[in-house]
This record gives sequence, structure tokens and C-alpha cells, in this order.
Amino acid sequence: MRISLDWLKTLIPTDKPAAEIGALLTGSGLEVESMEELESIPGGLRGVVLGTVLTCERHPDADKLSLTTVDVGDGTVRQIVCGAPNVAAGQRVVVALEGAELHPAQGEPFKIKKSKIRGAASEGMICAEDEIGLGTSHAGIMVLDTDLPNGTPAAEYFGLGSDTVYEIGLTPNRADAASHYGVARELRALLGQPCHLPDVSAFAAPESAAANVDVTIEDVEAAPRYAGLLLENVQVGPSPEWLQRRLRSIGLSPINNVVDVTNFVLHELGQPLHAFDADQITGNRIRVKRAEAGEKFVTLDGVERSLKAEDLVIADAHGTPMALAGVFGGKTSGVSEATTRVFLESAYFGPAAVRRSSQTHQLKTDASFRFERGTDPNMVPVALQRAALLLQEVAGATVAAPVVDEYPAPVPPATVHLRLPRVERLVGQYIAPERIRQILTDLDIDIDITEENLEKGDQATWLLTVPPHKVDVTREADVIEEILRIYGYNNVALRPNNSASFLAKFPNPDPEVTRVKIASLLSGQGFSEILTNSLTNSQYFEKDGEPEASLVRILNYNSIDLNVMRPTLLHSGLEIIRHNINRRQRDLKLYEFGKVYAQNENGKYQEKNKLVLYLTGNVTAETWQHKSDKAAFHDLAGAVQQVLAALGFGGAASQPVQHAYLAGGLTLLVHNQPLAQLGAVSASVLKKMDVSQPVWYAELDWDALSKKYKPTLTARELPKFPEVRRDLSLVVDASVTFDQLQQIARKTEKKLLQSINVFDVYAGENLGAGKKSYSVSFTLQDYGQTLSEQAIDQVMQKLIQQFEKQAGALIRK
Repeated sequence: MRISLDWLKTLIPTDKPAAEIGALLTGSGLEVESMEELESIPGGLRGVVLGTVLTCERHPDADKLSLTTVDVGDGTVRQIVCGAPNVAAGQRVVVALEGAELHPAQGEPFKIKKSKIRGAASEGMICAEDEIGLGTSHAGIMVLDTDLPNGTPAAEYFGLGSDTVYEIGLTPNRADAASHYGVARELRALLGQPCHLPDVSAFAAPESAAANVDVTIEDVEAAPRYAGLLLENVQVGPSPEWLQRRLRSIGLSPINNVVDVTNFVLHELGQPLHAFDADQITGNRIRVKRAEAGEKFVTLDGVERSLKAEDLVIADAHGTPMALAGVFGGKTSGVSEATTRVFLESAYFGPAAVRRSSQTHQLKTDASFRFERGTDPNMVPVALQRAALLLQEVAGATVAAPVVDEYPAPVPPATVHLRLPRVERLVGQYIAPERIRQILTDLDIDIDITEENLEKGDQATWLLTVPPHKVDVTREADVIEEILRIYGYNNVALRPNNSASFLAKFPNPDPEVTRVKIASLLSGQGFSEILTNSLTNSQYFEKDGEPEASLVRILNYNSIDLNVMRPTLLHSGLEIIRHNINRRQRDLKLYEFGKVYAQNENGKYQEKNKLVLYLTGNVTAETWQHKSDKAAFHDLAGAVQQVLAALGFGGAASQPVQHAYLAGGLTLLVHNQPLAQLGAVSASVLKKMDVSQPVWYAELDWDALSKKYKPTLTARELPKFPEVRRDLSLVVDASVTFDQLQQIARKTEKKLLQSINVFDVYAGENLGAGKKSYSVSFTLQDYGQTLSEQAIDQVMQKLIQQFEKQAGALIRK
């Protein structure tokens, strides 16, 4: 949400610096995410002042140039060469001093420097209106009629002010602050000074009219209050500059004066409005009702929509929808250039009804944003009067009929009992009752002490009346939060010795410590950690056009792209990879810790923690010594093995991977439990995600790894006796894997065999069809003595026998 400080000051005058106001708002829970300085024209005319031309003579070396002297109020008379035909002595002019940066109406900005023009020194520039961005005329310099002293900033003369715009990260519970007036109310409590609503005392409407629009509310629960006003003689056209400037300051584009006024009031008071072309209201009657199921309705964006029976609509006398209540207007009833009669709507719609329609039709508007969170029913008539006065000013409108205000079931304020001792207990610090009373009063919360409590002599319990615009304040704890927000979290002192009434059980090993350990390991290998959204797009997981049944769906999603909880981390990681590849960052090593979500056959939800790794592009940067190699499976497998080794899971067995999104790879098992799956992402997934290069992916079961991990270290003395290496070349069937050979060797010799490594694989015609050859090295070592040739030969013979017996190996000699 964008808030203009200049606009805000019309509601709560203050001379506080912009940064201080931003800090106050952030401290109270309205987090200012950014501050932006806006200028009426680029550069703000800094370094441009008013001056007087003292003398003007023809340039001795140029017929079309004049040599002038100019007083700019600093005691130094400047010589300036000017090419304007209308320059003359005695004129009040606009002068750009040395160092000023000008932003002309056309062309690039330029800076004023001391220079020589045809041999004559020039110490500035006398400006035309196009040269400083104030217009397009270049017929001559600007000649002013003013008594302001020389040296007066030109921005002050032209009334060009700057503005600060805050970007506020509005949380869903702070609907009361979704407007400039809402923020002004917050500042009233923070600064202890009054704020005020716009003056609507000049509003007047006739007591009766020959023809007014009749309003009937047919669903009071979904539309507790509906008000409207008929305006005539409306002249639809462009808005005045001040109104356009206000809207642009918060990122809105002006449309026409009628629509602009409704947008202006929405962002000023937080009350959405809608303008109907009154001549399009059939039967001069408005019905606020539920739609007919399957009824067609064309919205302002030209899209035909099929309505649901639960949609609340604004319909005419025949029941034909003219607007989707609180969300979007209809194309046929909207204001156009031909409109002269306008019916202005100001209403309070139930949040649930608006939210349902907004989600169903995927329409997110400024109006639905506010209605979904809860607006102020008491602001309905104020906003209507404010808009009417503005339309009288900017569109020549006249009020043609009395205000129609249907409010059959007024929304009552909430009542809350506040116990002062409870405030101290929850805040952790004593706050004087006088200060609490002041805070609550500034927040429009009325205070009373019940007669029952007075009879008991209990003045520590207050009965509070909370206004309807405080939609999130319904309990005692909510009131205490309001008190603490304004009192200031930073004003709650920390005790010198904090204590707790119990000691939490700390897991061993600590999962966070384990996670940091592995994160440090991967980062040290050149991987970068990423953090992706837990929400993703269900279309990623469609099979034959139907999404997977196990998906955890979001019932109230804000975007079709974020409508399910992710069942895997792969696709959100591929989005990151695609984003980087599209920006020519092609060599990526990424990892992420995150949760995945699923729904089992019984409808129960499950969530699991995963660690995933991604490799794509070149594995290392290219240097003058050697070219870089493309990332390969074994680069990823090496990283996974290091993670497993760091967690104490050495010697993991492997089997071919069975993963929905991988085209080949391995599953690593420890005690027959799969702990990791790794391989190449399938081409179909890469195509769906629009990733243009191969990606290697590994997925580790972090829950299982954390549960089985034991951080104890076992140390032993370094061996004193040498190790021995022996090599074998084994011819086996093509289906036999090195992992199978490794398992055979480990089971055959458990004492002396320290490591096994394959250093060559060969397959050729001379071996025979369906055969391949592994060249394998075996490292043997005895920690108690030097190995004899006899002992080495015995071990190798046992290994050969078992390879021949269990794997059908032929030993090449």
C-alpha cells in the first residue's frame, strides 16, 4: 500500500521529518518497506533561481547572441551568454546556476558548466520553459512578473513541491489502516495530536425529488448497508492537475474525473465507491441480491463471466446484474464520456461474500482488497458526501435527489472487558492507567467503568466500546496489543535477569545445528542456498489434464499460480534456475532445505522436510589453464556422498532410481531405507518449466537423516603400517553394477579391506555381447602389523572366488 506524505498532511498536519514518521509507523506495526522521493518535475529545479538581467548587449562575435549580466541575489554579478531573441535589460528571469542539472521537455538531462561561447565567458543559463521541463515552448526565455527577491528558488516560485511516498506492508489484520485517513488515525495516537476528516459540511441535498433511484437490499447479511446519491449535469472529462498528481503519487493512472474521484476517496478514507451511469439503471431501481447460477455478466474489462449462486450482485429492477458487489463493475452500466447522470454507490458489504466472489472469478481490485478485510460501516455516508462535493468541483455535478441510505441492521461496536492487571502481565511492564486511557481514547475506543464494578470498588476493570473499523479488536488480548503498539515495543525494558518457570527439552542432536553444519559444507563447495515459496501451481503436477489427487489445495488462494502446497521442491527450484538462465547466469550450484506437503488416501495432511541440490551448466569457471567441464552425474553424486559422510552415513547401497521427475539415476539406501534420490531431471519436466539446459537434481530425506544422525565422533590412532594396493580386471554381464561388486567385497573381507575404487570401465566387441569390464583397485591394511604377501594373496583369492561365484565374473589376466 502506498501512502503520500503530502496527502497525509492534509489530514494530520505535522512538521515531523519523513524518516521519523516512517520509523513511528514501522514501530506501531505498519511496516514501511520503502520510502520514495517524488518530484513534480525531474530534478526538482535544484540550482535554478530567479534573477534580474542588469545589462544586455550584442555579442561582439555573433549576431544572434547577447552578452548579459545577471544578478541572482548572492552578491556576485554573473556574465551569461544568451541566444534568446526576447532577452532585455530589466527582465526578471529564471537562471540555472553552475552545477544545476536540467531535465528538458525533450532530450537528455544536462549539467550547467562554466564555458566560453564565441570567446565570451558564460556563467550559467537564462532558461526557456522547455529547457527546465515546464512546457514545450522554445520561442524565448521566460520573463516573469514577480516581486520575489533575486535568488529565490524557482521551485518555490512555480509551486513545485516534493513528496515522500511510503510503501507500507499492510498485514491482513490492519484493515483499519488501509487508507490515508487510517494512517492519520495511527499517527494521532503516536504523536498525540489531532487528525481530522475532510470537511463535508458544505454538502447539501434536496429534501425530495421527482425521480430518485430506489434501493432494495435482498440479502441483509451480505450487504448490511447500502447508500447512494443521484447526481446530474455531470461533465465527464480529464481531472484537474492536483487530482491527477495525487493519484499518480500512489501509483494510479488517471482515467476521467468521475472515476478518479471514486479512486481518490477510496485511498483517502478507505471506503470503496462505485459510479453507475444512472440512465442505464433500468426501472430506476437497484436490487442488492444474489445472482442466478450460470447467469452471464460482462465486467468492465470486457470479459464475460458465469456467475455463481453465492455471488452478490448489484442488479436493476429486472434483476440484471450491473456490478459484482464490492469487486468489479459491469461494462454496460459504467461511466462513459456520454454520461451526464451518475448514481454514486457507497456501501458496506460482508467480507465473506466479497472474498468468495473475488476468489471465484480471480478478480483482485482495490475495493475487494478492503471489503475482504472489513471496512467501516460508519464511513459510508461520509465518503458519499466527500465524493459528491469533489464531483461538484471537478465535474460540475449537481445533487439531484436525497441520499438513499438503507441500513436495516446496524453493525454494533464490539464490547470488551479490560483488566488493568492483565495489561501489566501480558506486556511485562507497568503502564500507568492515565497513559492507557490516553492511548485508547486516541484509538477511538470508548472507556466506561461498569456500575457493578463501582459497587464492588473495582476500578481496575474497564468496559470498552471498540468502533467497527477496528475489525481485528474483539478480545482483551487484542486491546492489550493495541496498547502495546502505541506505547512502543522498544519502551518495554528487558529485565536484568530473565527467567522461565520451566526448562524446555532440547533435542540431541539439535536439528538447527545439524542443518547449519550441512549448509556450511555445501556453501564451502560453491553451492548457493535458495529459499522458495511453499505455495506453487497445481498445473505443474497434472497428468492427462488432471492434477494429482494428493495435492494439498489452498481454499482461499490469491493467485492461480499459488494454489497448492508444494509436493516437491523441484519445480520451485527450477523456477529459480529458469530466472537465472534467462539473465545469462547459466552455471548454477544450488541447495535448499524445505518442507513438502501431501494428502494421503484418508484425507490426512502430511509434511516432510527435504534437502535438495541442483547442478546445471559448467561445474567450474573456465580459466586459461583448462576449460570447464559440464556438470555431470558424478559431480552431484560426490556432493551427496559428502553430505551423507558428514552425517555419518558411509557406504550407502544404491539401486536404480524410481522418481516421477527424474530420467535415470540412483537411489541411495542405508539399512535398506532410501535416504537420497539423484539423477537428471526429465526432459518433459524441463520443457514444462521452460528450462533450456540439463539439470541434475538430488533429493534427500532430511527427516530420516536428522533422526538417524548421531553427532558422536570415534577417533582412532593413525596406522603405523603401510597400506597395499592390488588391482583386478573383472569381466561381468552388462547388468552387473559396481555397487554389487562393492557389496560382495565388503561382505567377503571385513577386516583388511579399507577401500574399493573403480578406475576404468570398458565395453567392446572383443569382450562379447552384453559384457563389460571393470578395473578395480583394492586397498588393504592391517592396523596391527605389516601385511605379508601370503596374507594379501589369501584375501585376493577369496575376493576372486566370490566375484566368480556371486557375480559370474571372469578375471582378466
